[in-house]
Amino acid sequence: MLDTYTEVHPWKIIERSWNAENHPKSESLFSIGNGRMGQRANFEETYTGTSLQGSYVAGVYYPDKTRVGWWKNGYPEYFAKVLNSCNWIGIKIKVGEEELDLNTAVAVNNFYRELDMRSGLLKRSFEATLPSGKILAIHAERFTSIVQDEVGAISYRVTPINFSGEIEVCTCLDFTITNEDSNYNESFWEHGSFGTNSNASYVHAKTKKTAFEVSVAMCNTLYKNDVLQDWNPVLDLRQLWVSETVRLNVSEGQELRLEKVAAVLSSMNHEAELLNTNATALATTGQSRGYQKLRSEHMEAWHKKWETSDIEIDGDTEAQQGIRFNIFHMNQTFTGVDDRLNIGPKGFTGEKYGGSTYWDTEAYCLPFYLATAQPNVAKNLCLYRYKQLDKAIQNASKLGFTGGAALYPMVTMNGEECHNEWGNNF
Repeated sequence: MLDTYTEVHPWKIIERSWNAENHPKSESLFSIGNGRMGQRANFEETYTGTSLQGSYVAGVYYPDKTRVGWWKNGYPEYFAKVLNSCNWIGIKIKVGEEELDLNTAVAVNNFYRELDMRSGLLKRSFEATLPSGKILAIHAERFTSIVQDEVGAISYRVTPINFSGEIEVCTCLDFTITNEDSNYNESFWEHGSFGTNSNASYVHAKTKKTAFEVSVAMCNTLYKNDVLQDWNPVLDLRQLWVSETVRLNVSEGQELRLEKVAAVLSSMNHEAELLNTNATALATTGQSRGYQKLRSEHMEAWHKKWETSDIEIDGDTEAQQGIRFNIFHMNQTFTGVDDRLNIGPKGFTGEKYGGSTYWDTEAYCLPFYLATAQPNVAKNLCLYRYKQLDKAIQNASKLGFTGGAALYPMVTMNGEECHNEWGNNF
């Protein structure tokens, strides 16, 4: 069993009751990713309890100044960290002046959270009683597409159980985030641009020092009892934040369904001046294809991955769940499509180890991909190191070695050593 409050299941991680004390662990345990980006299992709606918001874009990092008590020969000045990026999942729900928030709800019933590892889907449902006594039923599902790896999608359903009235739906993109592991409480992002293009809203930001640029765009579609509704939102566009808000009268038992498609693009893969245009175009294309189509192709691709990477264990469901959990995270952390990317020890589940590449990737991860994936996947993992030879020579020179001596790093993002204990080994 992965944790005492989750169920043993051969293909799923399941949590059947709400306990706020477990939520920080669940945010890690139920994380999803597609090699290009990852998302902790944060709630879409507002949650004011203990939480670590985590949306990560592979390869986009910041050199956080090292904090140590003393310096030794070869100590690096920074530790490169994958950054907490734009929170693209935000969907705020209000009934009158009351906002849906499990931290302030007077009761949370029928809570259910599921990570379907076979299909790469995160699902959640519950009934929340607001302080006024009004009850909302929520069903949410999301994924980061393993087919279109710059796209994430959400289906979010809201049903009033014991009342009729106006419900406000606010869907947002939020770049006003920080890293919990920042050594000096520094913000790593600078203001960029924001706006709308066609029916997509976007927000753009740039990292300090490393000058990576990221644009995130969203398109939203709303249904009431499966009937498409006009989407004429009130826009809030400002630095590092954009939102679209609508209000609808909903009768008791009627279901609102919001389908949100987000595109997350970085300057690693696009010309900086085209980021906003490309992001809005991709979000718009995703919306036109529809949530179900995106979902179906995503699931089919995951099922195909399992055909070559699954390990079956007879007679021990707990071990079966455990090995598939590990395989799932290997496949969603690194897909081998880009030889500039590698594998952080914690994948996309949080900030521990900074998302950097550690020395043991080739020893422990490479054999898995050699055995289960197409040859280009393992090849790109090796090319990552090969292309950093120049940096390895520089690392060796910092310790006084000459004549082309090379010292590959214990921890790195771009080939340069960024671990402040590596000198102790020499």
